[in-house]
Amino acid sequence: MLNINRSGQMTDLIYAEKDLVQSLKAYIQEEESKLLKIKSWAEKMESLTVKSSSDPEGYLAHPVNAYKLVKRLNTEWLELENLVLQDSTKEYPLRNVYGFITNLTIQRQFFPTEEDEMGAAKALMRLQDTYKLDPETISKGEFPGTKYRSFLTVDDCFGMGKTAYNDGDYYHTVLWMQQALKQQDNAEEATITKVEILDYLSYAVFQLGDILRAMELTRRLVALAPSHERAGSNMRYFEMLLEKEKENQVLNETSDKTEATTQGGIYERPQDYLPERETYEALCRGEGVKMTPQRQKRLFCRYHNGNKNPNLIVAPFKEEDEWDSPHIVRYYDVLSDEEIEKIKEVAKPKLARATVRDPKTGVLTVASYRVSKSSWLEESDDPVVAKVNNRMEQITGLTTKTAELLQVANYGMGGQYEPHFDFSRKDEPDAFKRLGTGNRVATFLSYMSDVEAGGATVFPDFGAAIWPKKGTAVFWYNLYRSGEGDYRTRHAACPVLVGCKWVSNKWFHERGNEFLRPCGRTEVN
Repeated sequence: MLNINRSGQMTDLIYAEKDLVQSLKAYIQEEESKLLKIKSWAEKMESLTVKSSSDPEGYLAHPVNAYKLVKRLNTEWLELENLVLQDSTKEYPLRNVYGFITNLTIQRQFFPTEEDEMGAAKALMRLQDTYKLDPETISKGEFPGTKYRSFLTVDDCFGMGKTAYNDGDYYHTVLWMQQALKQQDNAEEATITKVEILDYLSYAVFQLGDILRAMELTRRLVALAPSHERAGSNMRYFEMLLEKEKENQVLNETSDKTEATTQGGIYERPQDYLPERETYEALCRGEGVKMTPQRQKRLFCRYHNGNKNPNLIVAPFKEEDEWDSPHIVRYYDVLSDEEIEKIKEVAKPKLARATVRDPKTGVLTVASYRVSKSSWLEESDDPVVAKVNNRMEQITGLTTKTAELLQVANYGMGGQYEPHFDFSRKDEPDAFKRLGTGNRVATFLSYMSDVEAGGATVFPDFGAAIWPKKGTAVFWYNLYRSGEGDYRTRHAACPVLVGCKWVSNKWFHERGNEFLRPCGRTEVN
């Protein structure tokens, strides 16, 4: 028999039960709050996916949408999973969430990785630099030719800055942390605090050599978080450096120290490895194109029959001069919409990160200056490949027997290929040795999509910019008739600002074309 007949003990049980009710209500409130967060996320995602799934290509044409999709799938869905599983340790709750978690686990194998998220952030920064866009413009999603609006939150801007910081890129760290701070100062909701933003921003500013502003930002940090240990030690360090600087100025007024140039918190972009960076990016923006009236008079349109090729006499191609010297021509209606879709369909399963040929070893490898996905198609893959190869052979008068396979490339968000030569130079004689067909004599570049903004093919040496037009192709010779490389043909694929760019390349080689394009009398003939 239970020994609870005493009045005092029974009274205690009353209060014990009351306490249980209160703790149960607290648990319910906590679970309701958690469920409310999950429900809010679900509603937001449902609204977003209805819009994105109705026009996937149009939606992803906006670079901010593309970045946020990668970020959501790599980071934010994982955070939601943790929230769902939080305190779900008992059998009943786990049974309720099992279906969702199982589906998420299955789908995760197709999700972007941490490297993909970093790549997407860097792509936005690439667009920012090339097209001279300030962080606020990108954050507001104000891009030309877009039919969808998208914006970056404080947390998104902070993520951009943190990616740059982890990469040792303090220039972009400052730009994006300043934008995050600006949006938060305007009372925008965020999970990231001002203290966290100021912590990164002050140190990045210091790394750019601006000690005074680093101190100003650190003071603001300390005012918000007086017990912040690192901020206090940084402040003392900055004061010590500033004191030393003043002493040095007194001793030697002509200091050789180079500091970052700043005006109102705007710093100079650091120089990088590419000597023609400024010219290349200006051409991508449509600036500095050297198409003079005199040159324009030397450019013509004509019908091209491939030197009286029997197949082209009845149905010649429309040919247009894009540049006079070196001679670059554009052919119209080279690919039909049906052929383009078929080529893309065959290429998509094979797409992989585009590679470049190592000049020393001749081996294909990935490189940071080429950001695209590509695949190589053989004639056995589909009849359309043989059909297109034959057409290129008729147009150019060159043989495809020794040409490389048809390369299909897809340039997505920020996709680019910085200035490069298609042919191998004298300092890299083994680049195409494994092929045994000599050097790349000519390039036939087919555009398989229109691009809303960006994505031009530019030639920095002589200031030409050629814009993608779906179904057209451009052709030029990389070598003089003597076999010497034409260094003027160094070219680049500009970053895609808005849209998605599809191209195919056919590189013709020297072997087999000795009599189809005979040697000239001089080295530069």
